[in-house]
Amino acid sequence: MKAREKDPADDIENDLEKKKLDWSCSLLLASFVGAFGSSFLYGYNLSVVNAPTQYIKAFYNESWERSRGHPVDSDTVTLLWSVTVSIFALGGVVGTLMVKLIGKFLGRKYTLLVNNGFAISAALLMAFSLQAGAFEMLIVGRFIMGVDGGIALSVLPMYLNEISPKGIRGSVGQVTAIFICIGVFTGQLLGLPELLGKKSTWPYLFGVIVVPAFIQLVSLPFFPESPRYLLLEKHDETGAEKAFRTFLGKENVSQEVAEVKEEARERRNICLVSVLELLRSPFVRWQVLTVIITMACYQLCGLNAIWFYTNSIFEAAGIAPEKIPYVTLSTGGIEILAAIFSGLVIERLGRRPLLIGGFGLMALFFGILTITLTLQDHASWIPYLSIMCILAIIASFCIGPGGIPFILTGELFRQSERPAAFIIAGTVNWLSNFTVGFLFPFIQKSLDTYCFLVFAAICIAGAVYFYFVLPETKNRTHAEIRQDFAKRNKAYPPEEKIDSVLSDKINRSPEPGSSSTLDNYTKNRIV
Repeated sequence: MKAREKDPADDIENDLEKKKLDWSCSLLLASFVGAFGSSFLYGYNLSVVNAPTQYIKAFYNESWERSRGHPVDSDTVTLLWSVTVSIFALGGVVGTLMVKLIGKFLGRKYTLLVNNGFAISAALLMAFSLQAGAFEMLIVGRFIMGVDGGIALSVLPMYLNEISPKGIRGSVGQVTAIFICIGVFTGQLLGLPELLGKKSTWPYLFGVIVVPAFIQLVSLPFFPESPRYLLLEKHDETGAEKAFRTFLGKENVSQEVAEVKEEARERRNICLVSVLELLRSPFVRWQVLTVIITMACYQLCGLNAIWFYTNSIFEAAGIAPEKIPYVTLSTGGIEILAAIFSGLVIERLGRRPLLIGGFGLMALFFGILTITLTLQDHASWIPYLSIMCILAIIASFCIGPGGIPFILTGELFRQSERPAAFIIAGTVNWLSNFTVGFLFPFIQKSLDTYCFLVFAAICIAGAVYFYFVLPETKNRTHAEIRQDFAKRNKAYPPEEKIDSVLSDKINRSPEPGSSSTLDNYTKNRIV
């Protein structure tokens, strides 16, 4: 009988069925609970200060006059407000630098749980600052909230990376970005005058932070610790197998345990790598550079500048000022939809196309936006084209650059290097955030609408770098990704170099008398 030809549709159906099996209920819930108390709060705190700006400045004036006996001048109010906004990023740097010390003893899950203490204490300080009449409480609360964000954006991607199977690692990692977008949208929504964006209720905007932190505090203990952390750093094989079964939703986890054990064999007697050691290591030179450039582009690509121009562009389009907060919600909605779309397609398209395409589209729409802003007084329809460009830039960012940087940091490094790598990535992220917040007013003042060309150039530079340097990491093990970078680093760790030589020897056609040479390689394969 003639054999039935293999139908490509069967492969697609089997692949979809496998993906469905990978998404266990425990994995889904752990991802959502972890992100709700972590990256959600980061996004929420990015947007929550915008709505009550005028009320907070008035509170600063009243508190200053009450404590010092004279009103504060406008320049001091502006300075205090700038400190309130930017100190969040400085707190993020501090939190990032604390990750390795805390994570070494507590692990991924318990670091997230302890981190809720920072969120709850910050929320209480900021919520009761008006009642206490002390604006310093609000500033200190923002700093502590930054510490919470710095820890969360380092530990959460690590946790999600280590609990997810490689087939859906990108989709699980994208949960971080999705909840950042949901947090931004929630901050915009609760800041509406009909809700909490009023003079009498603005402190409650900060008190809301307690809710996600408390939910994570009571829910996350029911989920296991990262199985990779248990096996590689705590040497708890029984606990790791149990965690794998919970997260993968199957009984036979021997393959996953074997992969982690292979990594454990390679890194015997290797302690956690310090930041300085990682920066000096020739074996991960290009991985470190890639993470630094990715995180710098993530913050310097100009999305923060978009928020500065949103209100003025909406006003130019004829939207009444009192309606602008409601229209601004559309930008938050676009963020969420684009991030969800990215999570759905990332395992099909891969990281490279989304990252390169996202930055490329941002550069294109930044160029168009520069033209429309320059010519917006020449025709009544041009401001509407500017609005479309703004929405397109936001969507382009969230499809790729908005979430993939956090995924890549977890994929490019081994277990022993990962905490130091996230410290480097987080430090670059928060310092870049602080830099763009501090320098953008001066850039905007000197270049006006042409400031977007600076961000377009950064986006193009990032896209070009990723095109030539970044390999695809979709559905690949950490060892396979390291092999790709090893060729560019031109340096192999001792154990990987031996593996590479053995692979070449085995794959090469054997010559007479060559068996003894291969035997010598096998016998000497002791690290």
